[in-house]
Amino acid sequence: MTGRRARHRTCLWCGRPVPEVGTGRRRRYCRQSCRQRAYEQRNSTRRAGLPEDAVVLTAAEVEALAERAFRLRCAAEDVATAVAEDADRTELERLCADLLELARDAERLR
Repeated sequence: MTGRRARHRTCLWCGRPVPEVGTGRRRRYCRQSCRQRAYEQRNSTRRAGLPEDAVVLTAAEVEALAERAFRLRCAAEDVATAVAEDADRTELERLCADLLELARDAERLR
């Protein structure tokens, strides 16, 4: 590496990690199916006259995203409460691990 930090790349469609492979362009999607879904969405938004960078989600996807954000906020509140109550290191480490897991899950749009 030339002075730059390695970035953890995630799939532009589902948010899963994208494996780094050999040379050439960096992959943007983790699987061919994600690449296909992204292509289909770009075409449907173009036909509908929506802006190119529009993201179309179903009501269920929006509800799931809101649920993940709520769980993330609750975990952050748990960490803040534990810190305020001088919880021991083991408890704080467990809460932080939970928070990190929920944050990674919340990054996904779908």
